[in-house]
Amino acid sequence: MAKLSIRDVDLAGRQVLVRVDFNVPLYDGVVQDDTRLRASLPTIQHILDHGGRPILISHLGRPGGESVPELSLEPVADALDTLLDHKVRFVRECVGDVATAAAKGQAEGEVLLLENLRFHSEEEENSPAFAMKFSALGDVFVNDAFGAAHRAHASTEGLTHYFATCAAGLLIQKELDYLGRALSDPDKPFVAVMGGAKVSGKIDVITQLLTKVDTLLIGGGMAYTFFKAMGHEIGRSQVARGLRGRPRVI
Repeated sequence: MAKLSIRDVDLAGRQVLVRVDFNVPLYDGVVQDDTRLRASLPTIQHILDHGGRPILISHLGRPGGESVPELSLEPVADALDTLLDHKVRFVRECVGDVATAAAKGQAEGEVLLLENLRFHSEEEENSPAFAMKFSALGDVFVNDAFGAAHRAHASTEGLTHYFATCAAGLLIQKELDYLGRALSDPDKPFVAVMGGAKVSGKIDVITQLLTKVDTLLIGGGMAYTFFKAMGHEIGRSQVARGLRGRPRVI
């Protein structure tokens, strides 16, 4: 797919703000699965190898726009530090004076990971004022958060209006290339599997896939929304409810 890639951008001497997807499981302050961290390594290493300074931003969980210590990205910074040959420094804010000062003081070869974006309600509201604040942190914006790229949030869509150069990271490029091949010339039978908790963010994807696949399998938490709509019992599983007790997709 014709998207500007990080490989097409001169990174030497530039600070690169990277939207990653570090929404990983934590238990007692320890990352339980580092798969998403490892998936981001090629993009981070590419920036470092080409003389850039990576500044990473991500969400974690659903803190509801409030600072929730249990959902801090600090343990994620520690886990990432063990995977890279470069120092990873955690910054306790994602915007504002603390974040700006950290960016200005970033050393060559150092990686910064900023605090959870969703500690600010403006992130999910896609607030232009909030999005604009990120432009003070870097020269180039790279989106490498494939799992969050479909959301019109301040850190995925909003801030692109304030960067002259926006590019796809290596993970997103890999996924787009794969999806392009899979959708244009798939092997048969073509079976798609979808999971997750929320249906609302996936309705458009489901609608499009139904025109292309032979079979669509719905799993994860959102399967219960379909079960409820079909009249099946779902036990204690949660389904958001709308008017007159009808199930509402979440």
